[in-house]
Amino acid sequence: MRNPMLTALLLALSLPATTQAQTTQTQTVPSERGVMRYDANKDGAVTLEEWRTGQQARFKRLDANNDGKLTQDELFARTPALGNSVLPTDRQVGRQSAYFQRLDADKDGVVTLTEFMAQGERNFARCDLDKNGRIDAAECRQALQRKPAER
Repeated sequence: MRNPMLTALLLALSLPATTQAQTTQTQTVPSERGVMRYDANKDGAVTLEEWRTGQQARFKRLDANNDGKLTQDELFARTPALGNSVLPTDRQVGRQSAYFQRLDADKDGVVTLTEFMAQGERNFARCDLDKNGRIDAAECRQALQRKPAER
């Protein structure tokens, strides 16, 4: 992808689900990956309320020491490296750092639930192309493929 922000968004939306799918392989079906993992009532779309609930739960899962803040290490602890590599590539590290800096609005070195949720709200709004308060995988895919000038 050419746009680092879109790449970071895609990374944020897809990797935790992929990792979760690997650890709970028997409980996860393909429709529960990516954005659709937040579809609590399984109606084929994610509402803003479902999204918020999912993002809060995700924050709690990522907050390994339960201090109400995410460090960069906590945020990306479950991010698998590409290929068979154990360590992330320099490119992954750069993207992760840029994404963390975007989340850390007050630049204090940690991401609070408020900061995390603010980015989550922006991500939902970006995916909700028709502005109906509901998103699905196809709508998010379409939003991620749009060029910056089209947004």
